[in-house]
Amino acid sequence: MTLSYSLDDLIYLMQRLRDPDSGCPWDLQQDFASIVPHTLEEAYEVADTIERKDWPHLKDELGDLLFQVIFYAQLGQEEQRFDFHAIVDQLVEKLIRRHPHVFPDGTLRGELRQQAIDTDQVGQRWEEIKQQERDAKARSGVLDEIPQGLPALSRAAKLQKRASKVGFDWGEALPVLDKIEEEIAELREAILAGREEEIRSEMGDILFAQVNLARHLDVDPEQAVRGTNAKFERRFRYIELQVEANGGDWSSFSLEQLDAWWNEAKQQGL
Repeated sequence: MTLSYSLDDLIYLMQRLRDPDSGCPWDLQQDFASIVPHTLEEAYEVADTIERKDWPHLKDELGDLLFQVIFYAQLGQEEQRFDFHAIVDQLVEKLIRRHPHVFPDGTLRGELRQQAIDTDQVGQRWEEIKQQERDAKARSGVLDEIPQGLPALSRAAKLQKRASKVGFDWGEALPVLDKIEEEIAELREAILAGREEEIRSEMGDILFAQVNLARHLDVDPEQAVRGTNAKFERRFRYIELQVEANGGDWSSFSLEQLDAWWNEAKQQGL
């Protein structure tokens, strides 16, 4: 019979790793701030595994991400702030509150009855409930509580989405295209004038406007760029293979030849 570990075993393992007398020296040195980079890395590895449809390794990556939560819970318990069970309790309570169409009586084990509601209505209700939660706190700004640590493209999309909830938004995608062209013209002017600070600012404006366009087209900007990164890697590796097959010296080939191989890769669906 194969031994199967449980969530309680994982919590106990974390306690052992943080034991002052017999724990792991590396784990004992960590605090909330020091493990944040590891948390972000694990989250990206989960996303990467899903995008590559690497299902055999997804379980492993999800375990690594779960361990990050367990680590934070252990730190919280040591500082008498919270523990893992408090995290779960607050999460369940919040999700019940945000899904009244599934839990109409506000309890987890009440009558199983789902109200007739479509996906758009769910999203709208979710945002309304979240806004009520924000209003219940001291902070009331429309853009409050959007994490600073988010990737810039994701945070731009969230800022724009939040602003759109109060009517600060274009009604369709085409005006956003006009805005992008306007920003490109301003960047061109800054480049010709050699104004470095303006170049950086205008470049940021272009990227922000492109995120806005992606949002209007219902395209996640982070996923779109990750997809393009992967496509660039595939095509560039094809060029590398051609260079190696023809002597291996990059300097022997013109940009035109490299670009021709790029187009070959593109034609092959890479």
